[in-house]
Amino acid sequence: MATWPTTAEELEAAQAELARFAFDAEPWRPDPERPLAVGGVFFASPSGSEGVAGEPAWAAAAVVRESRAVAEATVAGDAPAPYRSGYLALREGPLLERAVRALEQPPDVLIVNASGRDHPRQAGLALHLGAVLALPTLGVTDRPLLAEPAAEPGDERGDAVPLIFGAESVGLLLRTRRRARPVCVHAAWRTDPGTARDVVLAVTGRARTPEPLRLARFLARIARAGDEGRLPDGWRRDAAPISPRGV
Repeated sequence: MATWPTTAEELEAAQAELARFAFDAEPWRPDPERPLAVGGVFFASPSGSEGVAGEPAWAAAAVVRESRAVAEATVAGDAPAPYRSGYLALREGPLLERAVRALEQPPDVLIVNASGRDHPRQAGLALHLGAVLALPTLGVTDRPLLAEPAAEPGDERGDAVPLIFGAESVGLLLRTRRRARPVCVHAAWRTDPGTARDVVLAVTGRARTPEPLRLARFLARIARAGDEGRLPDGWRRDAAPISPRGV
C-alpha cells in the first residue's frame, strides 16, 4: 500500500483489505545477533485543538538502540482530516509516514501511539502505518479502543493479561513498571502480542512509556511549542530533559 486514502469510504475498504493481508504477513522476530533499533512516532495537534481538518500539525520520529537515541526527525504540515475514532489514519497517517521516512537511520520495528487489531475493522493506524512503510509495527496506548482486558494484570513489571476483541487476543494490558498504571500493547503489522510485549519491555526504563515513543512525543511537542511561540528565550534542545512539563 503506497498511498493513504482520503475519504472515510476509501479508508474502510483499505482497512478491510489490510486486515486480511495482516493474517498472511510473515511474522517478524528480532535478530538475536545484533542490538535492536526501536523507533517511536508521535503526532501532535495544536494547543487547544478541537480536532478539525486543515489545522497545523507536527509529527516526530526517533530511534533508540542500546538505550541511546541514534536518529531523530520532526516534520510539520496540516491535518488533512478531522479527528474521528476508527479513522485516525486519515488525519495522522501521511505526516507520520513523512516523519519516519525522514530518519537517517530506519528502525527495525516501530512503536506507534495507536491501536492495531483492536479496531472496528481490525486495522488501526499502527497496523496501517506499518503496511505503508513495509516496517514491523506495534501500538502503545493508554487505553484500548474496543478490546476488553481478560483481568487486571499483577503489580510487577512484565505482568500482563490479554486484550480480547471478539474471540481474538489483539494485544496485552501490560505493567511496564511496578505498580504503575498499565499500558495497552497492540499487535500490529507483522507483530503478535508476545513480540510486542518483548519489544516494549526492552525499551522501557523508569517511565511507564517506552523510551522511543516518549522521545518522539517530546520532539513533536517541542516543535509545536516553537511554532506557537511558547519556548523560553534562549531555550536549547540539547539542554532540555525528556518530556518536560508544559511542553
